[in-house]
Amino acid sequence: MNSKRKWILGFAFLLSLPWRLIPSRIRLFLFTGQFIVESRGDPKKGLARLFRLQDKLDWILNERAMAYEGGIHPKHRLINYHEFFIAKIPTGATVLDVGCGYGAVARSIAERLPACRVIGVDRDEGRLQQAREKKELPNLNFIQADVCLNLPKNTYDVIVLSNILEHISDRVGFLRRLLKSVNPSLVLVRVPSFERDWKMPMRKELGLNYFSDAEHFIEHRLDELQTELAEAGLRPTVTHTLWGEIWMCCERIESDGQ
Repeated sequence: MNSKRKWILGFAFLLSLPWRLIPSRIRLFLFTGQFIVESRGDPKKGLARLFRLQDKLDWILNERAMAYEGGIHPKHRLINYHEFFIAKIPTGATVLDVGCGYGAVARSIAERLPACRVIGVDRDEGRLQQAREKKELPNLNFIQADVCLNLPKNTYDVIVLSNILEHISDRVGFLRRLLKSVNPSLVLVRVPSFERDWKMPMRKELGLNYFSDAEHFIEHRLDELQTELAEAGLRPTVTHTLWGEIWMCCERIESDGQ
């Protein structure tokens, strides 16, 4: 946790001490009343205020969820997307997990597929340090690098792009360079879906942020993702849309001689 975030949480905790003396049912009543007040007047402005409040609540929910799970977001366990990746990876494959973060996906693959060699790469040394602090596995390694600036030198059978493409502005160019450098036979993709909720187009209509992360350049519609992958030279063979996300297993278009 960075120092700014620690300061905000610490300050909020101090402010909450008198508030905690109020019974929880009364606190909930007061909160609800405040939300109603914020929503009144011009419906457009009221909706905008409520969406901003929702963003703050989502931030707190995610922080508490990670505390509940001991530093790893429980979404890894609850929505079970790791299994989608693991089921598609051939035994003995070499796997590159791009933007691995805390290493949750890379570690799951290495544990479940001990014959595979898994490399997790991320530009954030703090997150990689957390990844390395977990139990060591003989088939798992982590490397610090920004693959947008320094492409991997080795070839890999499988590339995992779990919540990565939405962080990149030139996604087609990035994918083309990565495919040329790494030469994989399989690419596994996971991105947040713009079509996950009516609130997304509503937010866009109101001129509000509709991204789930401040660092996102896009949150894809299914057709947008399909178009970008095709332009990069990839063809989806399996597509799942669930949990507000798009999961894809892709092969190289040029691999069949087309």
